[in-house]
Amino acid sequence: MRIVALEEHFTVPGIVAGIPRDAIARRGFPTDPDFRWAQTIKRTELADLGPNRLADMDASGITVQVLSVAGPGADLVPGQAGIDLARAYNDALAEACARHPTRYRGFAHLPMLAPQAAADELERAVKDLGFHGVLVNGATDGRFLDDKMFEPVLARAEQLDVPIYLHPGIPTQAVRQDYFDGLPGNFSFTLALSAWGWHADTAIHTLRLALSGALDRHPGLKIVIGHLGEALPFMLDRIDETTSAQAKSLLSRSVRQTITDQVWLTTSGFFTMVPFMAALMTFGVDRLMFSVDYPFASNARARAFLDTLPVSPADRAKIAHGNADSLLRLPV
Repeated sequence: MRIVALEEHFTVPGIVAGIPRDAIARRGFPTDPDFRWAQTIKRTELADLGPNRLADMDASGITVQVLSVAGPGADLVPGQAGIDLARAYNDALAEACARHPTRYRGFAHLPMLAPQAAADELERAVKDLGFHGVLVNGATDGRFLDDKMFEPVLARAEQLDVPIYLHPGIPTQAVRQDYFDGLPGNFSFTLALSAWGWHADTAIHTLRLALSGALDRHPGLKIVIGHLGEALPFMLDRIDETTSAQAKSLLSRSVRQTITDQVWLTTSGFFTMVPFMAALMTFGVDRLMFSVDYPFASNARARAFLDTLPVSPADRAKIAHGNADSLLRLPV
């Protein structure tokens, strides 16, 4: 069975080296090499776009990885320097895709602090490099995509008919201090990121696009979120109930309808049945797509989860590749 995974990450150490260390620190990335999290980052696997990554894919029968940049990235760097970094990342990814065109495809990486240039880079990445959308790593300088400054990016993605993958970013310093600091060991950092904060942050990002009217202004815009919906499947009916009165006067659709109309989910990093069933029951099988979150999650574990899903063979094929092939217009 063809299997497409679309929250799969890479980096280019030589490009990361060009990002000022103070910008990396301000965004919340650990810069102390003795810090446990920094030691456990999959640096070798992230930088490998050659035989080792392909062998890991082959061992689990994964046909295609849609690759995207793992932070820190060009969204931390203002001006022409950020634009140049984004172009360098995209050119490096395009070269890897050209070497392995049946195995790798790409999501654009954008200089989000320069939104008009980001829109232009998205168009270059799609039209010239053959990419299939863009991945955005959380808020940019504390601003979510519903901020009017990002209208050029939303409009260009809609015009090009490519999705925006909303990936978690490190919550802002103020949020980390108010909600997560003061715990023993590394619990504060873990809770702020992979244990909770990442997912809440992305859910809020998605909800802001709906509640602000951004998705109404761009009804053709397609949004993808990972981790089986960042807890939104569990919460969506409650959200809809509590926003319904205002939504009738401020939005063209209910919040639930807006999100289920324009949002797709992936399985990235979540390989247990309870969140899967919530996602399936809330969004339906046509909005679910397989992902691993490689190299931060295991290809083998993700594949085993796919194989045990309580769905029909036809629905398993939709999750494994059919929905992604259609949404991203992947070559088959």
